[in-house]
Amino acid sequence: MLAAILQEAGYKTGLYTSPHIKDFRERIRINGEMIDKDFVVDFVARTRIVSDEISPSFFELTVAMAFDYFATEKVDIAVIETGLGGRLDSTNVISPVLSVITNIGYDHVNILGTTLPEIAGEKAGIIKSNTPVVIGETVAETLPVFLKKANEMNAAIHFAAEEYVAGYAESSGSMLICDVQNKSNNSTGKFKLDLAGMYQAKNLCTVLSTVDLLKKADFNITDEVLHHALQHVKKLTGLRGRWDIIQANPTVILDVGHNEDGLKQVLQQLQADYPASRYHFIIGFVNDKDISKLLTLFPKQSNYYFTNAHIPRALPYGTLQELAAQNSLLGEGYDDVNDAIKAAKENADEKDVLMVCGSFFIIAEVDQELTSFLNAVNSWSK
Repeated sequence: MLAAILQEAGYKTGLYTSPHIKDFRERIRINGEMIDKDFVVDFVARTRIVSDEISPSFFELTVAMAFDYFATEKVDIAVIETGLGGRLDSTNVISPVLSVITNIGYDHVNILGTTLPEIAGEKAGIIKSNTPVVIGETVAETLPVFLKKANEMNAAIHFAAEEYVAGYAESSGSMLICDVQNKSNNSTGKFKLDLAGMYQAKNLCTVLSTVDLLKKADFNITDEVLHHALQHVKKLTGLRGRWDIIQANPTVILDVGHNEDGLKQVLQQLQADYPASRYHFIIGFVNDKDISKLLTLFPKQSNYYFTNAHIPRALPYGTLQELAAQNSLLGEGYDDVNDAIKAAKENADEKDVLMVCGSFFIIAEVDQELTSFLNAVNSWSK
């Protein structure tokens, strides 16, 4: 959202995100355009000797590539998403205009810590000296962590939830319509987002708080630019896989939600938007998650199709099927997500909903023609 707003405001905007879904180049963009193929090839060739010497990880090399590309192309501003945690993340070598921390949930606990304060401590590592930070959401356990770190770094801390409140929010097809109250002047504004996930309402408040700080830093962002950008985030930045409705009758939705917080949000919206529908879940996970805990979130009275991506980290569909059965979630197993979707379609009525989720890697292997996904891919590749 921030990249779309800055781009729409006329700034040459770099955007670094991870992971990608279909094309490695999705990770590195300028004004929505993916990094040039020749630059990728040239960068790998130029860094081959030093890579052999220091053996960087795939992520480290990709971050270096992104920063080199943004510098070479002389971007005005870059939005950089941390990869994992923050304190020790490769992206954390930069000195930013400001830092943003969204919500803290249980993810990558084997690396970041097993408690919310431990995880928050890693995330808080991106708070820099004399640099403002926006905190999207806090809970009682994480608030002291952020306050302590901000105080140590002499960083002005802004809590988005204290500045903006998302009230009424309605998902209308491929759009999310939100009423947001500005608590500084008690005014209420209506926003339309082309990111239709209900969880985007909280992200919107974080974005609005961040935009206020960008304006104070002399970025020229008008209300017209703000509203237009938020309605065209997918087109401007190429973001996909977030409550992506790719087919109707039956409805087919793709979402990259893969941890407890993400899946809770997906399931809540499914029940809110389609309360009378029959659900078909096509799910697959990687093997570094607490799968048993995630499976307790899913409704038992639904249809399940267990699958796996074709990567080393993937949890085999047979293992997932066995774990699911222990939670009374019953269904067949499929080695290919497309076979699972095909089976679900054969079992579904027009009013049913097919939900494909659990992993970026599952979404990545969805066949373009099988689900009319080709149009979505074309729109984000341009």
